[in-house]
Amino acid sequence: MKFRELKLRMRYIAIVISLVFASSAQGHYASSCSTNLINRYQVADTLQNQPSDSIVKYFLLHHGVAVTYNNYVDILESGREKFTDMFSEIRKAKKFVHLEYFNFRNDSIANALFDLLSQKVKEGVQVRALFDDFGNWSNNQPLRNSDLKKIRKEGIEIKKFDPIKFPYVNHVFHRDHRKIVVVDGLVGYTGGMNVADYYINGLPKIGAWRDIHLHIEGGAVYELQKIFLAMWNKSTHQNIGGDEYFPKQNADSLISDSLSDYCHDMQVAIVDRCPRKSPDLLRRSFVETIDAAQHNLRIVNPYFVPTTSIRRALDNAIKRGVNVEIMMSAKSDIPFTPDASRYILHKLMKKGAKIYLYYGGFHHTKMMTVDERFCTVGTANLNSRSLRYDYEDNAYIFNRKVTATLNTIFDSDVKDCVPLTRAYWKKLSPWRKFVAWFANLFTPVL
Repeated sequence: MKFRELKLRMRYIAIVISLVFASSAQGHYASSCSTNLINRYQVADTLQNQPSDSIVKYFLLHHGVAVTYNNYVDILESGREKFTDMFSEIRKAKKFVHLEYFNFRNDSIANALFDLLSQKVKEGVQVRALFDDFGNWSNNQPLRNSDLKKIRKEGIEIKKFDPIKFPYVNHVFHRDHRKIVVVDGLVGYTGGMNVADYYINGLPKIGAWRDIHLHIEGGAVYELQKIFLAMWNKSTHQNIGGDEYFPKQNADSLISDSLSDYCHDMQVAIVDRCPRKSPDLLRRSFVETIDAAQHNLRIVNPYFVPTTSIRRALDNAIKRGVNVEIMMSAKSDIPFTPDASRYILHKLMKKGAKIYLYYGGFHHTKMMTVDERFCTVGTANLNSRSLRYDYEDNAYIFNRKVTATLNTIFDSDVKDCVPLTRAYWKKLSPWRKFVAWFANLFTPVL
């Protein structure tokens, strides 16, 4: 037995046995199953024969991540879809609206959002908004102190996460890169988009902005709410919480009857990266996801400079015969990183992965689909910044319909791609190849 296979078996054994003991202590595990788990090798064989989604669910549960049931998830394929949908839900808010973003760009869409939120405050709705101070100043139209005064004057509570102060170097790590909205504890949003009009209109240098966001209802909203409140209380030193922010029907995953047939088997887990609480959880979840893939693995990510453990997992997946397909935008909103990405992707291509460079604009989506069984969409890039430093959140969706929808989007986007082949790489100038190699040396800090 190869060392890698033995290592996987032992990992699966540890996960299942711990789950069995935990479940037995709570009285939730069926007694008929317990006798089958006495033999450790039998357990390992059983897990190895399990589909990829079951393996990843075991991993998440073992690491304390709630897998919620009976959710509804709608994929929002563009900025226009996201903001139309989100504005509609905010208009229906009765109690509170919570927003946590890397940045609010000071433009038409943010102004429209704050106008709507000020109207909801007049109706008695509590509004809390949190943004990352570094993220704010990293965009070309930041919210200034005068803007914040006007917003607060309307009754909106808006706070900076980790305001940048001297010595400035103290603030370059652990930025809040999440994108979370929770309306009345019943509807939640997360995904790749902040608040800016270029998600609708694109940008002159890179063209149309391609991105994906999620509309979520059900028990997973409870998890998004917990993440927001923890960050809000950390940033404001308040103590906001209690039953009013976690409606009982949401805890029971109660959603509208019209959606019940669609949602009865939709399981969603929210994987949260909190630097001092769960620093390795998201990275290890990605590694486990890639390790669990048995047939096909599709990845779309804008800044593809993965950590060593993820690169190793991808190498092993290719060796196992998994059909690995990776899509990355040929255009980017930042320099240098795309060169490093091409170098890494070229190496994966030579090992057997299919690589697509997207030329239909800037593809900012962060998603994976596995074996047509489950998927993940969220805020995390496959780079050290997201996986070693920042606050991030990703939704794991264990549902074939949602996964099929994302695969359909992938297939459609391939039409706007050029494959990265040996011939493509050969046509690059020696200078471009040198820049790619040199950029790759900085992967640990990109």
